[in-house]
Amino acid sequence: MFFVVLSQDVVLGGIDTSAITMTWAMAELARNPRVMKKVQSEIRSQMGNKSKISLDDTDQLSYLKMVIKETWRLHPPAPLLVPKEVISEFEINGYTIQPKTLLHVNVWAIGRDPDTWKDPDMFLPERFIDSNIDTKGQHFELLPFGGGRRICPAIYMGTTMVEFGLANMLYNFDWNLPEGMVVEDIDMEEAPGLTVRKKNDLLLVPVKYLNS
Repeated sequence: MFFVVLSQDVVLGGIDTSAITMTWAMAELARNPRVMKKVQSEIRSQMGNKSKISLDDTDQLSYLKMVIKETWRLHPPAPLLVPKEVISEFEINGYTIQPKTLLHVNVWAIGRDPDTWKDPDMFLPERFIDSNIDTKGQHFELLPFGGGRRICPAIYMGTTMVEFGLANMLYNFDWNLPEGMVVEDIDMEEAPGLTVRKKNDLLLVPVKYLNS
């Protein structure tokens, strides 16, 4: 029974946070037409005349992976990691942390730290070119799934869903703003909660890509 419940939690958690990530990614791409054009060009040139993208195809989409990393940097689905309890006393930045203390890691703030990231509020996937920073919990600059032994168990499923979902959406459709709406009108306000989703729905108009 425990395994069944745990598996269900992983699936549901992965689906919810993946949907949140794809929404934020599409919002950032809509606000940054240059990036939208570049990632679609990569996908379409790589895929040729295929009718749909397979899971294996996404391994070749390096710029798409940068777009997703940048989305997780600015919009981690869970802004605070699961609390960690201190086992033994240690000191950090002049503060002594006692055993039994609960620590909350603010990955939202880490992703926007100007001491770590240049132009932290700018959506710039190119910052990951020639960078070894990944999201597997080994680089503390980017921790959307946490790290260590308690890293999110849905990390691989969630990553695959986001890559596969975005790749197919961007390959098969062009995405326009509703009539009368301009880029500056896109609302990026966050809704409070354990997961950070857009407060207001993202409105985009899909236009079928002729070659797909």
